[in-house]
Amino acid sequence: MTRFRIATLSLVLTGLTFSSQAQTIQVNKENRTIAITATDKVTAIADQATLHVGFIAYGPDSNTAYANGSKLSNGIVKALTGAGVPKESIQSESQQVAPVQNYQLDKLTEAQKAQRQFQVTQSWTIKMNADDAAKALDVAVKAGANQSGQIDWGFKDENAPETQAAAKALKRAHDQAEQMATSLNAKLGSLLYASNEVQPSGPRPMFRAMAAAPAMEKVQPLAINPREVEKMATIYAVFAIE
Repeated sequence: MTRFRIATLSLVLTGLTFSSQAQTIQVNKENRTIAITATDKVTAIADQATLHVGFIAYGPDSNTAYANGSKLSNGIVKALTGAGVPKESIQSESQQVAPVQNYQLDKLTEAQKAQRQFQVTQSWTIKMNADDAAKALDVAVKAGANQSGQIDWGFKDENAPETQAAAKALKRAHDQAEQMATSLNAKLGSLLYASNEVQPSGPRPMFRAMAAAPAMEKVQPLAINPREVEKMATIYAVFAIE
């Protein structure tokens, strides 16, 4: 929880002062204060996407599996950069060479089992404009990224919606405090203290792309649209009353 201490409402709205060691305000009848907790939110269409792409490759032994994985790995990155994705935007997430577990082979024929003794898995994250996610996923899958599709939606400036949510929550707190002061035949004074907690975003849907369609069949990119992202903030505010 981020705590900040301010003297007036305007300072809170502009977010000028933050402190993790703000002095505790004593709420009691001697210092004549009203304490309010209020929550509000903002929603906006995401302008940034973090796409997760990856693959799984097999081989009858570790070296063959690694060679198959290396071919796929370099082919996927080459396809992405060739499609205009900046290399620095493609960041490694995980990679592993490991034996295939017996339970993963239960439904395979003996010939298939022999060819799947080892597996190579690798994944990357690609940060890009939200409108480019469908094209990048299409390019990666057609290059062999058969374990792909999760997209984390967000904003290039994450502070903007969080600040807006906090400002709305503070206004709500101020309105509630004013109503309480009126009911007590008092006048609401200045804001003495406020703390802001931005709520985490909810889980994101996940899609796992399967193997690419045959090369002779022209397949269009999936219809993917940036989603609306919600940011919530909870404000604890203490106001003076006169």
